[in-house]
Amino acid sequence: MMRTRPLQVALLGCGVVGSEVARIMTTHADDLTARIGAPVELAGIAVRRPGRVRAGVPAELITTDATALVKRGDIDVVIEVIGGIEPARTLITTAFEHGASVVSANKALLAEDGAALHAAAEERGADLYYEAAVAGAIPLVRPLRESLAGDTVNRVLGIVNGTTNFILDKMDTSGAGYSEALDEATALGYAEADPTADVEGFDAAAKAAILAGIAFHTRVRLDDVHREGLTEVTAADIASAKRMGCTVKLLAICERAGDGRSVTARVHPAMIPLSHPLASVREAYNAVFVEAEAAGQLMFYGPGAGGAPTASAVLGDLVAACRNRLADTTGPGESAYTRLPVSPMGEVVTRYHISLDVADKPGVLAQVAQVFAEHGVSIDTVRQQGKDGEASLVVVTHRAPDAALSATVETLRQLDTVRGVASIMRVEGE
Repeated sequence: MMRTRPLQVALLGCGVVGSEVARIMTTHADDLTARIGAPVELAGIAVRRPGRVRAGVPAELITTDATALVKRGDIDVVIEVIGGIEPARTLITTAFEHGASVVSANKALLAEDGAALHAAAEERGADLYYEAAVAGAIPLVRPLRESLAGDTVNRVLGIVNGTTNFILDKMDTSGAGYSEALDEATALGYAEADPTADVEGFDAAAKAAILAGIAFHTRVRLDDVHREGLTEVTAADIASAKRMGCTVKLLAICERAGDGRSVTARVHPAMIPLSHPLASVREAYNAVFVEAEAAGQLMFYGPGAGGAPTASAVLGDLVAACRNRLADTTGPGESAYTRLPVSPMGEVVTRYHISLDVADKPGVLAQVAQVFAEHGVSIDTVRQQGKDGEASLVVVTHRAPDAALSATVETLRQLDTVRGVASIMRVEGE
């Protein structure tokens, strides 16, 4: 028999995502009721600016007192889409203390304090769902937590930020420089007025921390993730990638070590071959490549941001949390039993593409090769072009510890015959 008393939902935040959540909950109320097994209704919507016009959002539900809303004893699920660390953290823990489950899209908070939030939810017998925190509408968190729970995931490689993918795609297809591509992304609404979180890799790093923790059943925080943005990527880097049959993407890479005793998580620009599935991901789309022992290679693709796509993920979690309330149970919590350490970037085995400006005279190539040999780095390919006493030397290495590659570059900078290091970029996907 279907429960008749509606499940009560509190919504924290009514911006681009929150307003879309409210709209869908209102217009698809009958469908949600049928899927959940009981009516579900908005009990209140907490906002900072109550006077703002919000089309389709009932004005009587608007409040500025978020704390009072989550403290109501009749709230079954709290949806948090305000972002940031505070007051979101306090509001979520308060919601748990008052018996509510939580659906969040807050990647920054989960990457910073996910373990404590999971512990608070478990203590109160509540759910914590966050599909929308990683890759928008793309189902990724649930497949990793549930569908692949019986498998061993060894690698997660992906494009998890639409703004940076749009910028790099425009640089690749139109020949635009970074600033021009960023201006276009801003004009189209893909980039914020302050794009730092996106272009410096903070957004992708938070998502990498969440993905690594779920995939490898260990705790990975934002501080554990090596992060490099794309602000230093130049048109020359894009051109070099094309000559190699590659393109440049800002990648989030989470890996289990070959011996299974540690994990790594990193975000940085990288060249990937045009034959790799991620190379064809264009515009502001996201895609994540998962490699598991039994399942093999899986790819998840779709819009990684935006009001409607993110709201889709939020509502999927809402349905799951409400079903659990009706069944008096909870879904999967934190799985961190492996307690694997996170290795520093210097221990990660990578490949480098290095472009040097050198003197065009005999012996330079041998001198450069000697530096690589001294640091135990093997050269895969080398290309040299020279004219009028100046030359460019492009070296692609075999895989080696990142610390050895970095030390090689620093030694090269000290050579009298090396005028400068034009570009350095890692090579992935091979």
